[in-house]
Amino acid sequence: MTSAPCALAIEDALSLQAVGPIPVNEPKLDGNERAYLLDCIDTGWISSEGPYVERFETAMAKRVNRRYGIGVANGSAALDIAVAALKLNLGDEVILPSFTIISCAAAVLRNGATPVVVDCDPTTLNSTAYHYAAAITPRTKALMVVHIYGLPVDMDPILALAEKHGLAVIEDAAEMHGQTYKGRPCGSFGTLSTFSFYPNKLVTAGEGGMVMTNDPVLAENCRSLRNLCFNPQQRFVHDELGWNYRLTNMQAALGLAQVEKLDQTVARKRAIGATYTDLLSSISGVQLPLTRTDYAQGLYWVYSLILDDNLEMDAKAAMAAMAEHKIGTRPFFWPMHLQPVFQNMNLFKGVSCPVAERIAKRGFYVPSGVGITEVQMRRVAAVLHQVIR
Repeated sequence: MTSAPCALAIEDALSLQAVGPIPVNEPKLDGNERAYLLDCIDTGWISSEGPYVERFETAMAKRVNRRYGIGVANGSAALDIAVAALKLNLGDEVILPSFTIISCAAAVLRNGATPVVVDCDPTTLNSTAYHYAAAITPRTKALMVVHIYGLPVDMDPILALAEKHGLAVIEDAAEMHGQTYKGRPCGSFGTLSTFSFYPNKLVTAGEGGMVMTNDPVLAENCRSLRNLCFNPQQRFVHDELGWNYRLTNMQAALGLAQVEKLDQTVARKRAIGATYTDLLSSISGVQLPLTRTDYAQGLYWVYSLILDDNLEMDAKAAMAAMAEHKIGTRPFFWPMHLQPVFQNMNLFKGVSCPVAERIAKRGFYVPSGVGITEVQMRRVAAVLHQVIR
């Protein structure tokens, strides 16, 4: 099956040959990033004890209507600490999506609990209250909710489910900087929430992450866990094990500058999504991201494509074809229940998540960082029109 010829494919394939390689992500550092980083260097505050750490934590907490933000080394560290703060016991279960990054399941395992995975919705790509409810057992202690690729999870039914069963909620908002659910900031829900500041996020610090909560006891526990659990009365004495997961002043300086212009970044992301949707809507056999649901407008953290089953190529073949044109792509998450490391641990035996399995094989995303240009997007679209079949 071949896409119908279109003016875009014919015109741009010829006129945009000289665009050059297009990376899958390119950040935009055009605010106060340079000034704040130079301030760190000039003052000598480059470690985790510098003033930008607290400024960044305060700015992020204000942005998502949380009382406390605890900056950490990366998004995976944020998940480790969030799960550890709940003080789960051996055999306690945490339900999470199979379609997510491995950091989610790894954080549960590292803290001695048992991950239980569920499938996701084929349209939003998010797990729903229906999925979580079916997996609850007497051993369930927490629900880990993960917003995927730019559309938030439908949170209210999940929060109601958690309240009914007395469960903690960890909200992984790593991809949701600036996104809202029913007008409320993503990252403001649940017992704890987490963010990542990897370069492809809407707020980047190069690396970095943050745990958010409204609970002062959990916040203090998270601060201790990120700093090796030093005894407050005597340094180098430890009553429990933590990590060196500290965020540096230089990372925080970069992140603060990014938070200051988050509204512009969100607007830019949505403009990128609208452009791609306009350019790609005539390709047959490809599922484009939802523009909106009844509770949120799409954010397009990444611009994702899912190939129909009746197309000859799968995601791997499509990505290889794009690479021949020097266009970067990334595959979708590989489901947790299919991960070799977990299968070798005899986890998730007999688990089937058909939606996650299908989209992992049929889905990929194209260059959509905030630094992408109109010409680059047109080149990406032109090549997609040519290669998708």
